[in-house]
Amino acid sequence: MSIVLASASPRRAELLQQIGLEFDISPSDIDESVHANEAVVDYVQRMALSKATVARQQHQPQDIIIAADTTVAIDNTILGKPENEAHCLEMLESLSGRIHMVYTAVVVSQIDYVGKALSSSEVSFRHIDNTEAKNYWLTGEPKDKAGSYAIPGKGAVFVDQITGSYSGVVGLPLYELTQLLRDTDVSIL
Repeated sequence: MSIVLASASPRRAELLQQIGLEFDISPSDIDESVHANEAVVDYVQRMALSKATVARQQHQPQDIIIAADTTVAIDNTILGKPENEAHCLEMLESLSGRIHMVYTAVVVSQIDYVGKALSSSEVSFRHIDNTEAKNYWLTGEPKDKAGSYAIPGKGAVFVDQITGSYSGVVGLPLYELTQLLRDTDVSIL
């Protein structure tokens, strides 16, 4: 039996290492398009389940697959990864001085078990001026991040407050994950 992280995210790998898990990395390549009129929560859960399903097909039934998806939303609008600098600046402007939601769905699968959980957190941003936003873009950090920021990086300077799960905002809610892993007989402590 192996534990497999169905993600190329170094942040998710760091979180698994933080809790002492040994695992293999096997990213799942899926279509991340949002369906017409799809609710944010439905979208993030569908993405995590799709990643787990793809990974399940590539590994042994006894292997434990961990898949997750993180989505940033404001006013029930999904903020994906920025397409370019202008898109990044637009997203950061929409988040500036406001509260937004970060949803992370996690799926754990093994043989006939599929456990699912959802973490939702409120993140409050301070005001971000245009020069800061442009300088942040130039760091390269927001280029592949949902909502155009990374809380474990330089993007943390924009965060005024979090209500919810820090690890969920990073990309893998550890509380929810460990609850799901219990059903596979994987013990963290």
